[in-house]
Amino acid sequence: MTQSLIDRIRQLAREGHRETVRIRRHIHRHPELSGEEEQTASFVEQQLEQMGIPHQRMAKTGVTGFLQGGKAGDKHTETIALRADMDALPIEEEGSKPYTSVHKGVMHACGHDAHTAILLGTARILKELQSFLPGNILFIFQPFEEKLPGGAVQMLKEGLFERYKPRKVIGLHVDPELEIGTVGMKPGPYMASADEIYLEVTGRGGHGATPHKNTDTVLLAAQIIVSLQQITSRNAPPPIPSVLSFGRIMGNGQTNIIPNRVSLAGTFRTFDEDWRAKAHQRIREIAHHTAKAYGGTCRVKISKGYPTLINHTSLTNTLFQHAEKYLGKDHVLSLPLRMTAEDFAYFSREAPGCFFRLGIANSSKGITANLHTPDFDINEESLETGTGIMTWLALQSLQQPQE
Repeated sequence: MTQSLIDRIRQLAREGHRETVRIRRHIHRHPELSGEEEQTASFVEQQLEQMGIPHQRMAKTGVTGFLQGGKAGDKHTETIALRADMDALPIEEEGSKPYTSVHKGVMHACGHDAHTAILLGTARILKELQSFLPGNILFIFQPFEEKLPGGAVQMLKEGLFERYKPRKVIGLHVDPELEIGTVGMKPGPYMASADEIYLEVTGRGGHGATPHKNTDTVLLAAQIIVSLQQITSRNAPPPIPSVLSFGRIMGNGQTNIIPNRVSLAGTFRTFDEDWRAKAHQRIREIAHHTAKAYGGTCRVKISKGYPTLINHTSLTNTLFQHAEKYLGKDHVLSLPLRMTAEDFAYFSREAPGCFFRLGIANSSKGITANLHTPDFDINEESLETGTGIMTWLALQSLQQPQE
């Protein structure tokens, strides 16, 4: 029975591959930034409508679909959730592919177009198998993943899980470090929390040739950056991975003009909530006292972002074994911790969750560009693998007892 079901899913994924590619290319050509996914949401609604899957809007540009399974009138029928994100990034795409973005400065450089196409392809297969479903499927097409506060928390605030009460939630993300035909999983802590750090250094600027008459805000800002590195090198508990990086410094001075203000923006990431809170306090203290020592001031703003993404251990281990049955043991890999962040973490806080990676690289074709780069692309053969494995894991999750 297991092998016949696998063969049937593979057949349906193969037959629907061309349509999944068409959907992915359409979304890729028409990317929309976080919170602006109106046309993408409408497109998803159209696809669900054609499949005969009831749907509704949430969080303005989010869409949910619900596929009824189980026996009619069975009050104990369980529901699981499958999630994809839909927003693009403010990146100018390089290249001249037939599906290159038509919106200048906006690009699907993180694979959310593929995520959405895969979930729609999965919905199509599960609709075909609806009479065999032992439970219900909630499809979550989430907006606003790339920017705080994130669409996941907004959908939860609007009662998404209160209404449907899924007992498990599964999501995937494309991975250019994994070859096509493979997936990767990691039980337990997997992705870091992510906070945005904003500093504004203030002092008395002036002529660069008379530094003794000024408060050198540029030097002060540099000193703060150097001093803050002790957060990860000397304050962080050694077993807890932590990263503090600054990617933006703006002073608007000149070669001979020291500005009155210098602003900095960075990110802090870790895996422990107690240490996270202590680190925030240390950032404030070090920035304030360093600025004061050099005759200036520093205003600190910390925007608390996504929590640590923790994959439910038992669920993930079980899905790992199911993935091996579908793809073969050599094609299911154990993943390391990632310092990147995901607001899927909010969903996995509310229900046992598994967030896994789908290989999209093809070294022989030169498809290896990293996420968030202007030449990012996927090997579209991975879409067939993605729809197949997501369908298989969904069906096995419905069969698996409550965690």
